[in-house]
Amino acid sequence: MVQVAVTGLGVVSPHGDDAGAMFDALMRGESALQPVFPELPRPAAAALAPFDELRWFTKLQLAGVDRVSQLAVAAAELAVRDAGAPQDVAPERIGIYAGCGMGGAAALEAAYRSASGRVPPLTIPAFMPNAPAAQIAMRRQAQGPVLTYSVACASSGVALAEAAKAVQRGEVDLAIAGGSEALIVPGVVLAWQAMQTLAAFAPGEAARAVRPFASDRSGFALGEGAAFMVLESAERARARGARSYARLAGWGIGCDATHLTKPDAAGQARALRAALHSAGLSPRDVGYCNAHGTATRIGDVVERDALAQVWGGALDDLQVSSTKALHGHLLGAAGALEAVITVLALHRRQLPPNAHGADVDPECRLNLVPPQGAPAPRLQAAISNSFAFGGTNAVLAFRRA
Repeated sequence: MVQVAVTGLGVVSPHGDDAGAMFDALMRGESALQPVFPELPRPAAAALAPFDELRWFTKLQLAGVDRVSQLAVAAAELAVRDAGAPQDVAPERIGIYAGCGMGGAAALEAAYRSASGRVPPLTIPAFMPNAPAAQIAMRRQAQGPVLTYSVACASSGVALAEAAKAVQRGEVDLAIAGGSEALIVPGVVLAWQAMQTLAAFAPGEAARAVRPFASDRSGFALGEGAAFMVLESAERARARGARSYARLAGWGIGCDATHLTKPDAAGQARALRAALHSAGLSPRDVGYCNAHGTATRIGDVVERDALAQVWGGALDDLQVSSTKALHGHLLGAAGALEAVITVLALHRRQLPPNAHGADVDPECRLNLVPPQGAPAPRLQAAISNSFAFGGTNAVLAFRRA
C-alpha cells in the first residue's frame, strides 16, 4: 500500500498566515473571535483572517476574484513553498482538491446590495464554489484533476481524503488539497442567526463566545480562512529529500441519511470506525482527536456519544479538544484547517487546548485537553472530525512520519 506523506502546510487563518505561529497562538489559548457588524439587530462574533490581497495579486488580477479564492491561492502557494516547491512534476500530474461550502459570499452580497442596480459582470465566476480550485490551478499551472467538494462542514475533509486516494492510486504525483471559506458578510451572518446556531455573548465577551462541550455553550461563531496541504507518496518524498510532517494514513466518509441538520451518533461512529480501519489503527492507538465540537447543544453530545461507541473503555485515554473555540467555524475550510492543526499536534507532540469550557456538561464527559494545552510525548496517531449539514461525516486519521 502506498503511504501518503504530508510534505507542505499552508494557511491563511484568523491567527495569521504562518502555520507554526498559528499553532503557537492556539497553544497559548489566544482567541481570534471579535464582534462584527454592529448594525445587525443581534450581536455577532466572528474570526477574520488578516490578509493583504496585494501581496498575492495585482489590482488588475483582482477583477472577478472573490476573497474566498484570494485566500485559497495564498494558502496553496504557502503549502507548495513549504514543501520545497518541487519542480520535477509534470503539470498533468499535479491535482487540486479543494473544499468550499458556500463560494464567493462577498461577490454575491455585493450583487444583491448594488445601489445602482448594476450587477458586476464577473459575479458568477467570482462566487461559483469551484473558483478557488480553478484560481489555484491557473496560478500553479496544474493540469491534472482540479476538483471541488461542496459538502458543507465536511468539504475540505472530503477533499483531503479524495486527494490521498488519488496519490495512492497513482493518478497524480502531487496533490494540493485543502479548503477555503470567506463568508463573513451581513447576509450570511443573518442567515446563520436565523438558524439559532450562532453563539450568544455578553458585551466584551466575544472572544469567549464559543465554549465546546461546556454546560453553558450556546453555539459557534463563524471564521474565515484557507488551509492547504501538499500530499505525495512517502517514497517520492524520501527520494527528493522532503520533510514529512505526518502521514495521512486513513479516512472514513459516510452519511447519516437521517436528517438535514440534526447529527446522528451512529453515522458518526461509522465514519470513525472506517477511518481507523483504513489506517490500520485500533482506538487505543489514537492519542488525540481534534473534535468537530461546534459548541451547539445537540452536536457536542452526539459527537461525544459517537466517540464513546467506538472507543468504549478506551475513551478516557483519548485526549480531545475543539479548536473552534479560538479560530471559529470555517465551514467548508474547517476540515482542512483542523487537519493542519492535527498534523502539527502530531509533529510537535503538543495538544492544543479545549478553551473556554471549564464547566463541562456531564453529557459531554471526555478527556478534554486543559486550557494550557498539553505535551504528548508518546503521541503516534491522531484524528480530525468533520461532521456536516446534510449528514456527511468525514474523519481523517494521521500517523507520525
